[in-house]
Amino acid sequence: MTNLEKILVLGATGNIGFTVVQTLTAAGHQVRAGVSNPEKSRALWQDNDLVDVAYFNFLDTGTYANALEGISKVFFVRPPQLSTPKEDMFPFLQFLKERQIAHVVFVSLIGVEKNPVTPHHKIEKEMMRLGLPFTFLRPSFFMQNLNTTHQEDIQKHDDLFIPAGNARTSFIDTRDIGEIAAICLMNTPQHIGQKYSITGKEALTYYEVAEKMTAILGRKITYSKPSLLRFRATIIKRGTPKAFANVMTMLYFITQMGNAKQITPTAQELLQREATSFDQYVKDYREDFL
Repeated sequence: MTNLEKILVLGATGNIGFTVVQTLTAAGHQVRAGVSNPEKSRALWQDNDLVDVAYFNFLDTGTYANALEGISKVFFVRPPQLSTPKEDMFPFLQFLKERQIAHVVFVSLIGVEKNPVTPHHKIEKEMMRLGLPFTFLRPSFFMQNLNTTHQEDIQKHDDLFIPAGNARTSFIDTRDIGEIAAICLMNTPQHIGQKYSITGKEALTYYEVAEKMTAILGRKITYSKPSLLRFRATIIKRGTPKAFANVMTMLYFITQMGNAKQITPTAQELLQREATSFDQYVKDYREDFL
């Protein structure tokens, strides 16, 4: 038996969004997957009758109405390349207000309340100003950053080229974030207005990350600990857009200041199980590091 309300999941093919879709549909909820490439994405859910796919682009207001037709709740993340929220995201938030959406779950950033220059802070502030019925998920750094953003350095150089200094990071698995988002969407009243700081169960230095990856992958992984300036210059040279490079560099500066080491019990409480361990993550994604 399906639930009649339909939930829009934006970024549905991403690390978090895909888990949101899978968790919601496993519980009988209908989902619309908002994606940038519908033709390519439909194959992901060709055997799932609870999912329909729609084209969506934050920068194209003409895609909003179709994606939100018949929708009562929305999940979204900020696409990394969109770094100017006033232009990139605020028109969409205004549209949600006009549509009187019942619940909006936004993946923000841990410690965001203390970092007003981050795009996430500006999006949260605008959602509150508009009076949207929100839930903010404020995760620590994603484990999956290692097999996406930093994959090439690990594959080709057996190195973590990350400017985090000696600081600790309470990594969280994006699969846990997706499951938490779905839990919030399925139990709306108790989660409206909540700002959840969610982390894994341990805070690791990148030296410890390298040691764990070495043990599990069976080859030596190092941590070269580049400076912030060297990191920024290198990723721009590799083709990363400057605005995205600036956001990444700023987030790692925040890490160096010790703001990523906080551990909270919130993920475990919401999931009603232990958060996924870093060791388990590396084992699950072993093929991505070869």
